[in-house]
Amino acid sequence: MGHVRHLPTLTLDAAKAIATAGEVYALERGWTVAIAVVDAAGGLVLFHCLDDTQPASQDIAVRKARTAARLKRPTRAIEDLIAGGRQALLSVPDMLALEGGVPIMVRGRVIGAVGVSGMISSQDAEVAQAGLRAFDPE
Repeated sequence: MGHVRHLPTLTLDAAKAIATAGEVYALERGWTVAIAVVDAAGGLVLFHCLDDTQPASQDIAVRKARTAARLKRPTRAIEDLIAGGRQALLSVPDMLALEGGVPIMVRGRVIGAVGVSGMISSQDAEVAQAGLRAFDPE
């Protein structure tokens, strides 16, 4: 048995495709958002901030993406767990349990995540999903 795992990784081109698709989706609706794409460890790969996006959304988008990548689930699921009484999740460092962060999966493994902030959380999630539709793991 070897000592090295061979894992798929998110490329800059993939991050650009995801962010661009999310941007187009948001602009078609007149939404101002920040879009962050991170790798599996939560490291920032790409960041887009549309004109007139509220400044706080920049940090929120990155934190949503990091939360989705590191906890390997959509931030909506974490938000629901906390609302259901799993208060211990509030102690996870740098986590943000607001809808709008979605992991990027390849063959059952998280290789990154996208986080969006600027509108109401459900709209942020729509933008994130629109971005993921542009992702082609092949």
